[in-house]
Amino acid sequence: MADALSKLDWTLIQSFSTVAEEGSLSAAARKLGQSQPTIGRHVKSLEQILGVDVFTRARRGLVPTQAGLEILDHARAMANSAAKLQLAAQGRVDDLRGTVRITASVVVSHFILPEVLAEMRQGLPDIQVELVPSDTTENLIFREADIAIRMYRPTQLDVICRHVTDQPSGLYAAKSYLDRVGRPDTIDDLISLDIIGFDKNDLIIRFFGEMGRQVDREFFPLRCDDQAAYWHLTRAGCGVGATQTIIGDADARVERLLPELPMPVLPVWLAAPDALRTNRRIRAVWDYLADALAMRTGA
Repeated sequence: MADALSKLDWTLIQSFSTVAEEGSLSAAARKLGQSQPTIGRHVKSLEQILGVDVFTRARRGLVPTQAGLEILDHARAMANSAAKLQLAAQGRVDDLRGTVRITASVVVSHFILPEVLAEMRQGLPDIQVELVPSDTTENLIFREADIAIRMYRPTQLDVICRHVTDQPSGLYAAKSYLDRVGRPDTIDDLISLDIIGFDKNDLIIRFFGEMGRQVDREFFPLRCDDQAAYWHLTRAGCGVGATQTIIGDADARVERLLPELPMPVLPVWLAAPDALRTNRRIRAVWDYLADALAMRTGA
């Protein structure tokens, strides 16, 4: 048994853990950048070394057996330790050349970061950037991103964070739409227009409730939860929509409506793994983003 366990290397554990998380060999192969047969061989080798089956087939894919579940806890601990080891090594890198991976929400990636990154490329030409537009929470410890831009305070352990600014939001509509239906002077005028709502998110419903106007989902003639698509609908003239003022005020196709209305203010945070605080390349991008985003705060 001891001789068999000596053959147990990290590659087998990583493949097993990823299959357990993803639910199939194909999904694990895509995530790890390997072929499906390779991942299958890793799982088979692990089972032969341990002398137990670690997966069983079910309708929804591969499901860990009881033995597999017991091993999975240890595999996750190993993965976490390996990730931290890699971060610690990366944190000692003093070279300004290389790649920094940034993740931000889809709407920030579409409408705010392009100009910021274009300017940053001039100031930091030796740094390559990978931009990951995503409305999910990437795991910084596992290097799914080096720096995250969040509209909330990150709570992940072993992560450093910095509050950059507070970003106000506003109501906007396309000039073409307002030329056709008129410009509202009051909340009652506003509510008589077409309001673009969210599909599953009740944020706008609650906003109108706070204004003393009770509406439901059916009140909105057009609904969309994707923030980037939502803004495209607004600027195309589908009705009144809300967005960050840094986006709306920069768009010549739209006008801001009723700026005196109390609108949500979104905090802007940067986050990165704590082990990377000494990485010169990531620190340079961190500092640039912090300054650039603070300077672009709308009012």
